Amino acid sequence: MSLQINTNVLALNAQRNLETVNERLNSTIARLSSGSRIVHASDDAAGLAISDQINSTTRSLGQAIRNAQDGISLVQVYEGGTTEINTMLMRIRELAMSAASDTVGEAERRMLDYEVQNLKQEVDRVAKTTKYAGSELLSGKVIELEFQVGTSNNPEVDRIRFAPGDTNLTASALEIGDVEVTEKAHAQESLDQLDIAISKVNEIRARVGSVQSRLNTTISSQGVFQENLLAAKSRLRDADIAVEATNLAKESILRKAGVAVLMQANETPTIALQLLRS
Repeated sequence: MSLQINTNVLALNAQRNLETVNERLNSTIARLSSGSRIVHASDDAAGLAISDQINSTTRSLGQAIRNAQDGISLVQVYEGGTTEINTMLMRIRELAMSAASDTVGEAERRMLDYEVQNLKQEVDRVAKTTKYAGSELLSGKVIELEFQVGTSNNPEVDRIRFAPGDTNLTASALEIGDVEVTEKAHAQESLDQLDIAISKVNEIRARVGSVQSRLNTTISSQGVFQENLLAAKSRLRDADIAVEATNLAKESILRKAGVAVLMQANETPTIALQLLRS
């Protein structure tokens, strides 16, 4: 067996192995502390690129869901206004039905008409004060809106268009401005007018309700899509804690063993000193 003092090959070999173990141990600690399997791009360049793309898509999906929820908020404002107007129209028709019968007299019809006129004014007020983001929704303004509910720029699949049509629900637009029930004949004639007005309001409510239903379905489907994408990203990016904990125990033992071996290897040149002393 040859002995050298200047070059301790055993110690160099032990040092190299110890450095390798330290690198693996540091990587394991980084994964455990961050919870991520890919801490540096060098850990898995392809996995990093794919997971970042998935992350971008999931964040965009989150905003798309919020857009759909904002759309529902807008639609609910429509629904609230149309519901109140519809309720008032039904009450006016109820009063007209009462006034159309000979079971009430002229004095009673005048009192019924007071409520009718006030309800007509309230229909106008609700139509003009039903607003969202400063825009009047039920007073005749043309409404054409788009809700971005997808992550791309395809107008057919990434946007929902909301165009409820003629949403002017003021008393004059509903053609009930001249409705009055002070006389039996007028009350009877107003029944057809009120039926037409109620039908128009209900048609708008149906269009608005169908859009709200579609937005609810969109939120549900996009939520499932987002969940599946996050699961895919997790498989690419997240660390398996059980595996990493096992690796930590193994690499810790190997490092301790490497330190002990390096100390032993550093003692090897002392044998040459023993030969010199003899």
